Amino acid sequence: MQRESRVAVWVGPKAKVKIPTLSQRTREGWGTRKIQGRTYRTMDITWLTHQIAVGGGIWNSGNMEKVKREGITHIIDMQIEFDDTDLAADYGIEVLWNPTDDDFELKPAELFRRGVDFVVKAFRDEPDAKVFIHCAAGVHRAPMMALAVLGSMGWSLEDAMHLIEGRRAVADFADVYVRSVEKFLAGE
Repeated sequence: MQRESRVAVWVGPKAKVKIPTLSQRTREGWGTRKIQGRTYRTMDITWLTHQIAVGGGIWNSGNMEKVKREGITHIIDMQIEFDDTDLAADYGIEVLWNPTDDDFELKPAELFRRGVDFVVKAFRDEPDAKVFIHCAAGVHRAPMMALAVLGSMGWSLEDAMHLIEGRRAVADFADVYVRSVEKFLAGE
């Protein structure tokens, strides 16, 4: 058995925090729960506003049904691990699969542009649209995209980060991801 010992360092406004870089196997285990020896893929949704939510992977049709019951009409799927498009088709939910690796590297502006344009179009075409932004665990990639969406709507990054972290305790903003959003919003 081989162990990974890589560590990413995040320097935030207050402290230097070491964040372990998790293996693909560990990330695939997120969103699972064992009940009586059987493994089930679970999901969670955290509402940031009345129209924008973030969370972890959907994984199966039963969870997609829960997404539909929440009134969600659009999904930004940030997982590189799984594309929700086929699952959502039966429920009339529009999906933008925006696969992103959680590799603690700078992200290109096009990644954020796709997500922001998708949300703008959803709200323009359907004023009551509800958007769910998710990745596998809802820790890095989904909060990063939510930060870009809120920032493009006029929120300051500080206020948007406080909102996201205040509503979703597991959200973590790696400095490199915040810099990526800052560069996108600055048009770089």
